[in-house]
Amino acid sequence: MKKIFPIAFLLLFSVSLKAQILTPVHWSYAAKKISSTEAVVFIKGTIDDGWHVYSQTVKEGGPVKTTITFTPLASYILLGKTMEPTPITRNEKVFNMDVSFFEKSVIFQQKIKFKKSKIIVKGTLEYMTCNDKQCLPPEDIEFSIPVN
Repeated sequence: MKKIFPIAFLLLFSVSLKAQILTPVHWSYAAKKISSTEAVVFIKGTIDDGWHVYSQTVKEGGPVKTTITFTPLASYILLGKTMEPTPITRNEKVFNMDVSFFEKSVIFQQKIKFKKSKIIVKGTLEYMTCNDKQCLPPEDIEFSIPVN
């Protein structure tokens, strides 16, 4: 019995080392002041080859669309909707519908109006990523972007 425990532990440990978490999208954040009271917040996804991230405009019944939710704070207000570049749109047989997505990279932009000179824009990014063989479960990522 004493010999079985160390062997079982080593087997479990070696299996856990081989199991890697796929992270085909790498997110970065920035902000740029465009006037003394306005700024643009940038949320950039760099996407590994072969993978894609879905647009904010995917219709019901398709994959999970990208959703950016900004935490309401008294220090700023959102001006308009979060903008995105023109996505690739094609029919995906898995969903039996046309879907819009991004490959290689995507930059989402949100214009804000702020009341203080230094603020932090916070929120949550929900997205789903797929390749030709699999889709990963949707992820929620919290972000915090300083605007100086």
